[in-house]
Amino acid sequence: MNEAIKIVYVSTFPTRECGIATFTADLTAAMDDLLEPAIESRVAAINLDDVSRYRYSNKVIFQINQYSEQEYIDTARNINGMGRVKLVNIQHEFGIFAGEYGSYILSFLEELKKPSVLTFHSVLPSPDAKLKAIVRSIAEKTSGLVTMSYLSKDILVREYGVAEEKISMIPHGIHPMPYTSSVKPKSTLGFSKKVIFLTFGLLSRGKGIEYVIEALPEVVKAHPDILYIVLGVTHPNVLKEEGETYRNSLIRKVHDLKLSSHVNFYNEYVSVDRLLHFLKAADIYISTSLDPNQAVSGTFSYALGSGRPVVSTPFAQARELLTPETGILVNFRDSGSYAKAIIRLLEDPSLREQFGKNAYFRTRNMTWENVALEYSKLFSRYSNDIAEVSERKKIPRVNLSHIFRLTDDFGVIQFARFSLPDISSGYTLDDNARALIAVCLYYGELGGALKAAYPDKQKSELLKRVEIYLRFIEFVLGADCMFCNYVKPDRSIDIELNKKDNLDDANGRALWALAVVSASGYLPESARDKALSLLKKRIKLYKMFESPRATAFYAKGICILLKKIKEIEGRDLKELLITHCDRLLSLYRGVSSEEWQWFENYLTYSNAVLPEALILGHERTGNSEYLDIGIKTLDFLISKTFVGGIYMPIGQDGWHHKIGERRYFDQQPEDVSAMVCALATAYSITGKEHYKKLMHEAFNWFLGDNSLKQVVYDRSTGGCYDGVGSGHINLNQGAESTTSYLIARLAIMGVKDIRQ
Repeated sequence: MNEAIKIVYVSTFPTRECGIATFTADLTAAMDDLLEPAIESRVAAINLDDVSRYRYSNKVIFQINQYSEQEYIDTARNINGMGRVKLVNIQHEFGIFAGEYGSYILSFLEELKKPSVLTFHSVLPSPDAKLKAIVRSIAEKTSGLVTMSYLSKDILVREYGVAEEKISMIPHGIHPMPYTSSVKPKSTLGFSKKVIFLTFGLLSRGKGIEYVIEALPEVVKAHPDILYIVLGVTHPNVLKEEGETYRNSLIRKVHDLKLSSHVNFYNEYVSVDRLLHFLKAADIYISTSLDPNQAVSGTFSYALGSGRPVVSTPFAQARELLTPETGILVNFRDSGSYAKAIIRLLEDPSLREQFGKNAYFRTRNMTWENVALEYSKLFSRYSNDIAEVSERKKIPRVNLSHIFRLTDDFGVIQFARFSLPDISSGYTLDDNARALIAVCLYYGELGGALKAAYPDKQKSELLKRVEIYLRFIEFVLGADCMFCNYVKPDRSIDIELNKKDNLDDANGRALWALAVVSASGYLPESARDKALSLLKKRIKLYKMFESPRATAFYAKGICILLKKIKEIEGRDLKELLITHCDRLLSLYRGVSSEEWQWFENYLTYSNAVLPEALILGHERTGNSEYLDIGIKTLDFLISKTFVGGIYMPIGQDGWHHKIGERRYFDQQPEDVSAMVCALATAYSITGKEHYKKLMHEAFNWFLGDNSLKQVVYDRSTGGCYDGVGSGHINLNQGAESTTSYLIARLAIMGVKDIRQ
């Protein structure tokens, strides 16, 4: 096995207390999550001086005294000698490199022979001649540059004369977390009866916290339940030069204004988890920078990303990101402006909530996963080695947390608001059938085949859900032996909705799910018997489905059953399979042409299940025509959905008609899942590597290889977003999208029976 490719990051790094250090730790962790084991992150850490030492992790392979120009040169030479290092990323802030305007980094770049990308954390406007020369020299000596705002990019182009095509804008990352209200987090901090304002960061005189404190008497007069939390230690450089003078001045001001019961200082350098907990507990975040040219603030980014309304001074990043729909800009050094903005938010809780939700919605492209994707693509531009291996993304581990969250004691709830179950949406057979397939097969392959690795408690939780989904399917089986699809929130059958909708697909999917359970060799006998009993009742009322997809779902179920049994209720299953596959062939012959190799005059949803059913039918019957038509139609679908190197499912905002324009948006996870599973089947039966490669490419739609270049699967919840539009992702994480993702994820694992 080849040694992993390395990317070296030149930066400060924890345990050094520094915002750049935290950024680099988060970025390298996200890059490793995305690309390990093919590509690994390593760090050349910048130390404060020649005597300061930090307890670094094994990621740090070099240390540079920021004041030793020779150490920059020596480190570059050492990196040049490392064959597996393919690129160097420099996290640049003027204050962390010595020399005039941090010019020592130029000595490093002059010696470096590897491709390099430099990320500017600050871009200063109106540069003097010396600063301009240094920045231009940096631009000349690096392969590419990154800014974290469009304003910074514009300054580099307009005021420094840097070529625009050399600069990429990649935003500051934020930690993915579910949107939540502040109620529970406040309670755990002991502030359940308070309205919390929060400011976080390393303290220094440039923070401007005194102006917020001076605004509070007016705020407290109208709202005596407020608490302002200032979280963070004093900046190490400030502490070295003047001690706690600034913090002490703020504490004196609090006492002078009789605000001691309304202001708390937490003098601690907090972990990311603790910071995020404080952010969740906050009702309003206050960003207080006094520097109008501050290019980026990590704390400001985190606040927006956690879904908190923000009151901020108009520093550079705030002017770019903070809109009238997400927060309020206040004047620099203006206590009255703070008071007015805060009181406005306090007196309108609905506005506060809407600002927070808007902020959360508009920052999903900034999650560390998405930022890592952008850096990966940028690095690939300058290194063919990185480009070649970065296509093979690290597959997330299977996580059933969200589907468990959506499941109550009756069934899986249909929709979610963000990641929270929306019980008003009721339940569907479609979703419970998908959930049953995902959960029982996960149990079979992991809780069954690898029993030693999974505790009994976890396996019992899986079985509990299998039982719930089976009971739901039993509940919706009508007296006519047809399944209903829609159930109201009060757990009664939605008669009107079931009458309006064609129930073929739901019935076909349910039969497939019951077949998975019936034919399993690992589930308890009681579950298998119950599933088989329900199958028998439904098969008694045999009637060919009108829907081609329902026909295909049923055919898939029969293929699974044929592994264990030959007939049900006197019906020969092989003959039943042939009947359904012949029905698909008949549809194909009636519609197809040389230019349109398909079963219908349009492509809609879950398209790939149709060719997959024929390919599986060939496996069980030996009929070569099933394989021939299955492969032809799958290849046709591939030609329509793999566009410009990425998978682009047919858009549900109009589909793709034989005569008409192909629609691209409102892409659904269900269709991606069907394609992943069909390609897995095609690969397993034909052995052609081409299908395996496309299977991974299709699955990578969930991981960011889509038209929006954003991750659709949420690792933090285990849920999947509901769809990809022309300009945004639907951030709700409903049952259909999450179960579709899980089935595709299990297909990627090579679980033979998970085919949709």
